[in-house]
Amino acid sequence: MSSTERDTQHSTEHSTAPSYPTSLGTSTTEEISLMGQSLSEELMGKVGFAELAFWMTATRRPTAGELRTFEAVLVALADHGFTPTAIAARLTYLSAPESIQGAIAAGLLGGGSRFLGVTEDTGKFLHQVLEADDGERSSDADYDALAREAITRARAAKQIVPGLGHPVHKKGDPRTPRLIQIAEEGGTRGEHLRLFEAMGRVSEEVLGKKLPLNGAGVCGAALADLGLPVDFLRGFALLARTAGLLGQIAEERRNPIANDIYMHVDRNARFVPLTSDESGHAEPERMG
Repeated sequence: MSSTERDTQHSTEHSTAPSYPTSLGTSTTEEISLMGQSLSEELMGKVGFAELAFWMTATRRPTAGELRTFEAVLVALADHGFTPTAIAARLTYLSAPESIQGAIAAGLLGGGSRFLGVTEDTGKFLHQVLEADDGERSSDADYDALAREAITRARAAKQIVPGLGHPVHKKGDPRTPRLIQIAEEGGTRGEHLRLFEAMGRVSEEVLGKKLPLNGAGVCGAALADLGLPVDFLRGFALLARTAGLLGQIAEERRNPIANDIYMHVDRNARFVPLTSDESGHAEPERMG
């Protein structure tokens, strides 16, 4: 077979090979490319991790103001003490110290509607309210009216309004005003944040009690104002919490408490006899 025939055969085989398009990372024997940039020459040492995360997901580089808001969100969500996600990570590390990835994964798997997931739930809620509204919005009064209507509708449907209330910061979450300030300074305070602020102003009027705007919720509003997909916001909360869980595990290695947690629960376990309800399903007997 001549060299021309071999080249033709190679070209034909190459043209019929499966193609898997990507705008992210590719590599050759000589170079690694990420988003069309040389990883070693154009990104490493020149682009921060938060900027890279934004760029990879939004497919555009953030402005300076957007990056500052985005980084503030990641910091706000990184750690919040001994939450269920942190405890799960520590207990998993106690059980399998050879598996740091398992401990981190255990913590991340606990990110749901009560912890971390509130960020996405709030962003979705605000976005849906804004999308459904046909009116003009410019003043705080306009946003107050829209928030009042949205909360009233949610209450009538017996739905929880995400972003309202906090089990610890009952008089106000310190992250909320600070993130709003950062967004204002960076020019990223948009409709989602304005509606979220309005919810804080009118919630007592509608619900009959004062509920603070929580940090997870304000993060969702801020991320939505950055133009990030509202059904993807939990991913950024998980990105932030990954750093927090890594810190929790590092501290567990230095100053372990997971075994104390395990032993305290195990040694204080109390047997409760089961009773059968009318449908035949067993349920714990209620103890007075």
